[in-house]
Order: sequence, then C-alpha cells, then structure tokens
Amino acid sequence: MYKVTCMSSARCSQVRGVGRASGSFPTRTSHLLSINYPRAPGGRRWNSLQPSIHSARQRGGGATRQSRRVGWKTTSVVSLAVGTGLLAFGLATFNAKRREARQREYSNEAKFREPKYADVNNLKDAIKEIRHVLGDEDVISTDPEDLHAHGYSEWSSTNIESLPVAVAYPKNTKEVSEIAKVCCKYKVPIIPFSGGTSLEGNFSAPYGGVSVDFAYMDQIVQFHEEDMDIVVQPSVSWMDLNDELAKRKSGLFFPVDPGPSAKIGGMVGTNCSGTNAVRYGTMKDWVINLTVVLADGTIIKTKRRPRKTSAGYNLNSLFVGSEGTLGLVTEITLKLAVVPQEQSVAVVTFPSIRDAASAAAGVMRAGVQVAAMEIMDEVQMKVVNLSGSTAPRKWKELPTLFFKFSGTKASVKDNIQMVGAIAKKHKGGDFEFAKDAQEQKMLWSARKESLWSMLSMRKEGNEVWSTDVAVPFSRLADIIEISKKEMDDLGLFASILGHIGDGNFHESILYDSRVKGEKEKVERCVKNMVNRALEMEGTCTGEHGIGIGKKEALLQEVGPHTLGVMKSIKQALDPHWIMNPGKIMDLPSKS
Repeated sequence: MYKVTCMSSARCSQVRGVGRASGSFPTRTSHLLSINYPRAPGGRRWNSLQPSIHSARQRGGGATRQSRRVGWKTTSVVSLAVGTGLLAFGLATFNAKRREARQREYSNEAKFREPKYADVNNLKDAIKEIRHVLGDEDVISTDPEDLHAHGYSEWSSTNIESLPVAVAYPKNTKEVSEIAKVCCKYKVPIIPFSGGTSLEGNFSAPYGGVSVDFAYMDQIVQFHEEDMDIVVQPSVSWMDLNDELAKRKSGLFFPVDPGPSAKIGGMVGTNCSGTNAVRYGTMKDWVINLTVVLADGTIIKTKRRPRKTSAGYNLNSLFVGSEGTLGLVTEITLKLAVVPQEQSVAVVTFPSIRDAASAAAGVMRAGVQVAAMEIMDEVQMKVVNLSGSTAPRKWKELPTLFFKFSGTKASVKDNIQMVGAIAKKHKGGDFEFAKDAQEQKMLWSARKESLWSMLSMRKEGNEVWSTDVAVPFSRLADIIEISKKEMDDLGLFASILGHIGDGNFHESILYDSRVKGEKEKVERCVKNMVNRALEMEGTCTGEHGIGIGKKEALLQEVGPHTLGVMKSIKQALDPHWIMNPGKIMDLPSKS
C-alpha cells in the first residue's frame, strides 16, 4: 500500500521556490502531501522523485541545497494528484460495495422496518369503521368472553396474557377483504381463527388487534365429483366434510385426518397431517388452489383447478404452512381420494418402545403400503384405559403399534402378512384385528382420542404440554428411547405417541403449574427433545407449526439467512407486519 502523509509547514517552506518556478503550488502553503512508497529489496525506497533529486544535485546553483533534494516536476505533481484520486475512488467504491453487500445479507436486521401499530384511539376508529363498512353492528365483538376464547386455548402449550381487542365474524371473502383494508389503514394486527385447536400459540394475540373468526364461513362452495375435487370455506371440519361426501355416496373422501376438532383453514395454516400421512401425505399435497386476502385487502387466487401446473411460482406452498402471516385464506380447493375397496385395522403390542419403533422403521424400509401406522407407549395406553374414552374396551398397557390397511382385498391380505412377519422379528405379540367397521372405528379411536384422554385427566392446576418433532427413520428408535428415559428420570407423567410411519412423534406431558419448578422441568425436557431432533438432522416440528412456541428452534434449524429470506417474503407481502404478527418470526426492531 502507498501511504499518504502530510509534511509540516516548516518543511513546506523549503520548497516554495520550486513551487513558484513550476507553477504547481501557491506561494503560501501550510501543508504538503507526500507519498511513502514501499521499500525495494535491500531496504531502499522506490521513489519516483529520485531522478529529479539526482539531477538537481548535479546541476547545482539556482536552488538551495534543500530545494535541490526535494525538487518537484509538474509530472510528479500530476502523478500525485492522480494517485490520490484513484485511492479515494477505490475507498469510496469499496465502502459502497460493502454497504450493498450488507443490504443483500438476508440476516441483516437493518433490511426490515420496525412496525408501529394503532394506538387506542385508532383501534376504536378501526372497529367503528369495520361496523360501518359492513353495515352490521354484530359483525365485530368486544365482549370479554369472546376475547378470552380467541386469545387462550386449553389445547395450547404456549399461552400469553395479551388478548385481541375485538373479534370480527365475516361471512364471505369480500367482507374479509373489507376488514383487511380497514386494519391496514389503521395498522391494526389481524389474527385468523378457525378451529382454535392449535398447540403452539398460533392464534394468540401478542400485539392485540382483531381476531378474524371464520365461524360463519363453513360451507361447501362447489363439488366437482367427476374431477374429484371440492371447494370449501375455512371453517369446514374435515370430519364433517367426509360425512357429507359419504352421505352423497360419492365414493370419495378427504384423507388428511388430524385431531377431530380441526378445521380446513387451520389445517392449511399449519400444513398439518394426521394418522394417514404415511400413505396420503400432508395438507400441502391435497391443496389445488387457494383464495387469499392479502394484508391490504387485495384478493388473489394462487392457481386454477387442474391438479397439475407449472405456471409460475408455487404460491400454494407459500401460503400452506404460513400460519396466516402472509394472508387470510378464505376458500380452499381440495383434491379428494377414492374410498378404498377394503380396509382393516389391527393392533400389536411390544415389550419396549424401542422394539415398537424398530418394527415401524422395518415396515417402512420394506416398502409395505400401510394406510397408517401409529405408536402409543405404555403410559398413553394406561391413560386411555383410565379416561374410559374407549369403554368398555380395556387395553394392554404396553407399547403398542396401530395399523390401518387399505386397498384391494388381495393387497390388504398381503400387507398384513408382511407386517406380521416384521413385527414378530422385533418381539411383537399377536395381531388383534377388528371384525367389522364398528370395531375398526373403536380400535382406531384409542389413537384418535389420545390427547383428549390426557386432557381429561387434569385436576385443578394441571396443564398438558403437547409438542412434536420428526427425524429420519434410522434415528427414530434412538430419539424416542432417549426422550422417554429423560421424562421418566425427571419424574414427569408423560407419554409418547405419534405418526411413526413418517418419523413424526409427540410428547404429551402432564404437570402441575402450581408446583415451583415443575413447568421449568417440562420446558427443559421439551427443549432437549427438540435439540436432539435437530442434531439427528430432523425438524423441530412435524405438523404443529411454529407459532410462538418454537421460533427459537426454527432459527436453530434453518439458520439466520434462511429465516431472513422468510422475513423478506413477509415484508414484501405485509410491509406493516399486521398479519398474525409475532408468529414464526420475531418482529423487526431498531435494537
């Protein structure tokens, strides 16, 4: 590097004669720039002034001895000016590129604007305007019981004190759009609400705002039987949908089956799955298109109705799993499946949870096309017996696998034989099969009612913490065994259950919130389970979403740059951060 320094005014006075002679400097100079060049081999400096100094010494006369030593030529001064200019230009370019690079860094918080939400007066104005625009006093409620029901959930492991300030009840997409326009105008947060059964605080209101309840949007809009698809509103229950399809004798059903109370809108929001996921996949696999109201009230349609398309970005996958942070889903076009010719349900017990998990992994590795494969440990089987949810049936209190087989009669028979052989190899007991459709329902209800069974055991002060992770098949037995041992060592009443066919399992932990340190033990146990899953190249959530409860784990899983990309998408579609704020990612801040 060339080092630019400045000589004192005393030194400058020695070269005034040279300056006047060359016309390069004014007669009075207080400072003079000089350049310290790098040294040449042997310690000598490379100095462009050396030739002129040497010639001045030989000529003698005219100038003083000092001026001859520092003689300047016009070319030297020009070189100095050019060099200094290039140096300044280079520094400016470098700094500009560095600033530009910082702006391109998706993890740079400076990219995102800190939101400012409506004050109390603006909130009142917004509520008044929503009533006026929709022409209905009852379209929005501020009743304390309504607010509590839309901000707190007995299902959720993560509840906060803050509640929404109002609850809106739109009846169609246009009304949702009008609500969004008013909220955007006044910068009021919007929180979507359908079934209210989410587990990670997905519909809580950390910044107040308006909860948009789709209770009146619970209709089947269109049914295209020949095309095997159906258009529904967000508050349609998946169970009611299947009942309706059965009543119409369509021979079709919707295969995604999470908790019994789940609604289609919430299922889209969290990209849920359920017991049939091993055969039929998750929610994202069954959505053809969506009608979405964006933050400013704009209404969009993500796709048209064909089952396949390569037209542009896959916006379905953008909104499915976004938990209402990008827009409000008001209509969903779903694919339907053909009801299988033959179905059978069976249960088999194992001496240990590792044996059961290993058998499940063996079934998947063998490529057996089971319709569902679920696991419940001995604690959960005891809970089912105690709750009486499947009375008069009593279950063996051992780790148990539940299987559902479907297809043709021949394929079901073959699959049962293959699974039976694999189960025996892993110390499984005898299969118990349902004799008819009624018994199938009864057997399977033990799994479907598992969370209800745990909730029913609560006494005053008791809470249930339910959460999930998913890992590759090869690590399934390891993580289940280690997590179960930790819960037992901590003295927690906890059970293991889940959709073991796709590497997804749940912990349900019963604890007393009044006992000092009890909740902290549960939180530590859950955090350790999540960390183990991530260390095993798994995910912090298989189907519950992120909500408020797992934001830290999401950052750990995907890293700051990937989370920054998500934030960039969020800010592009929702510049004021009013759509379900505080979920999936923290709000930007100046700090």
